[in-house]
Amino acid sequence: MLAVLLELTGDPRWTAPRYAPTRSRGMDDNATGGLPEEVRVEIQEALVDAVEQWWAQGGPARRTLDTAEVKRLLDFTCGESVPADFAPMMAEIVNGPRVKPAATEPDDRLQVVVIGAGIAGMLASVELTRAGISHVIMEKNAEVGGSWWENRYPGAGVDTPSHLYSISSFPRNWSTHFGKRDEVQQYLEDFATANDIRRHVRFGHEVTRAEFDAAGQCWRVSVQGPEGEPETVIASVVISAVGLLNRPKMPDFAGTDDFQGRLFHSAEWPEDLDEPDSLRGKRVGIVGAGASAMQIGPAIADRVGSLTVFQRSPQWIAPNDDYFERIDDDANWLMDHVPGYREWYRARLSWIFNDKVYPTLLVDPEWPEEKSSINAANHGHRNFYERYLRDQLGDRTDLISASLPDYPPFGKRMLLDNGWFAMLRKPDVALVPHGVQALTPTGLIDSTGVEHELDVIIMATGFHSVRILYPMDIIGRSGRSTKSIWGDHDARAYLGITVPDFPNFFIMTGPNTGLGHGGSFITILECQVRYIMAALEWMRTDRLGALECRAEVNERYNDAVDRQHARMVWTHPAMENWYRNPDGRVVSVLPWRINDYWSMTSAVDPNDFHTEPVQDASVRPNVVAGRPE
Repeated sequence: MLAVLLELTGDPRWTAPRYAPTRSRGMDDNATGGLPEEVRVEIQEALVDAVEQWWAQGGPARRTLDTAEVKRLLDFTCGESVPADFAPMMAEIVNGPRVKPAATEPDDRLQVVVIGAGIAGMLASVELTRAGISHVIMEKNAEVGGSWWENRYPGAGVDTPSHLYSISSFPRNWSTHFGKRDEVQQYLEDFATANDIRRHVRFGHEVTRAEFDAAGQCWRVSVQGPEGEPETVIASVVISAVGLLNRPKMPDFAGTDDFQGRLFHSAEWPEDLDEPDSLRGKRVGIVGAGASAMQIGPAIADRVGSLTVFQRSPQWIAPNDDYFERIDDDANWLMDHVPGYREWYRARLSWIFNDKVYPTLLVDPEWPEEKSSINAANHGHRNFYERYLRDQLGDRTDLISASLPDYPPFGKRMLLDNGWFAMLRKPDVALVPHGVQALTPTGLIDSTGVEHELDVIIMATGFHSVRILYPMDIIGRSGRSTKSIWGDHDARAYLGITVPDFPNFFIMTGPNTGLGHGGSFITILECQVRYIMAALEWMRTDRLGALECRAEVNERYNDAVDRQHARMVWTHPAMENWYRNPDGRVVSVLPWRINDYWSMTSAVDPNDFHTEPVQDASVRPNVVAGRPE
């Protein structure tokens, strides 16, 4: 409200110390700004007057704010100095997305296969349609949504604020501060409907292989249909949008086939277990204690006979007062009717949840602690989160010793407390601070040799996050596949998007583009779409038949990625995480701030690529109007 008031009135009196908000604590929304009630009422009443004047003037369009003004207002309303280099990205958020005009007629010079109809694939489809580029989306599932369509376990939801985990051009009046799975999936389906995306999608079609035809300057994409029937589609460009957390990882425990109860991965939750009484009286075990387990556990603890959590390593858990809180109708009314309110709210969330914490994740080489923390600020985080843990677990010293991590905060993705600590204190819940050795016909044996009898085992064991493009077989110009170049788990791509030897091939959610320090991955996807569309426009304008990243550019970029990761908490030897491959190299997450990646992907540098003009002998793609001929 204060930011909107300052924008509408320009009155400097509202920047007096009396109205100055406090700095937000950690990842807390700080909705009150730390201001006393009488000051908040004064701001609210002044905003009513300002909005009424705006209405009286006919509701004129907001003026575009320059970066200096955006920074000045953010500094004041956030209660701290936001780095100057954030101003351009923040100005884009505050001023609202600039949508390019749609093409007046289709252009068949480029035709594209998009792999996947999750958020990434749908964002790509919207921009391809706007540019008039024919394309087809190959989606293995029966509906759009990707991981959100697949992950339907109890308690599933976002750990990023709903208004930040949103497509910038498609706002929604969310019902809760942190959207739950069904609402997020409905949002994505609504996005598909609003943009008529499904007409481009071939549901039940999975891409198994793609091979570049250098002579024809095209990709031959092998697709498996709903009945297993093979098909080849030819396209000039392929965009992989298959997601990072897409293929469930099932441990190969001894005795898995012997277990006589229910056994499944969290991403493959059986529909019959949705019924309220389906787990009544059952002895349920959850293998894993990461994000999925933490959402499932509290959601089912009161529905089961007993719950046992098998935890190889504890997680750092942050408090958040808004996790289950609803967004009331008044706030949604402000989003819809007060100029700039939604945009300023998103900008503030972007600062708090995206990059604010980043500097505290850099290792201080002079810091004396070897395991518990990496710098003074990180040690302060540790003290804060440890106090919270002890407060929540109270006199349960057994749970405190099992739940307190011995590695630095943010070494793994920070989790938000959704009732996890309260669940652990329940009489029918047990925390086993050990991994699993083997399964038996009646349960499992933990890594210390103790046997546990169970009726249901839920594998919350994560995904093949370091096996980029798995299990597809992508063959480049030289005849080598990504697997032969990268091995099983060492993918490298320039900006996480483009790879030498693979012309006209773009990856969304590619290597080193996930977010380890928090924030909205949709922001990363929008950066990638912007970059890819700039590359396609260059190909179309200059009649390029092939666009291929230079090997030295890719090598230089990934050397920088590795050097930066070596300075980050994620490579700390005190723990393991899903960001690193078996050799210890960070493959999954971004080493930069989101703001840095936004800048890096803002334009395509022609010097980064080898190019070829369109050859007369090139093969004409057969992707027409979203369907292969």
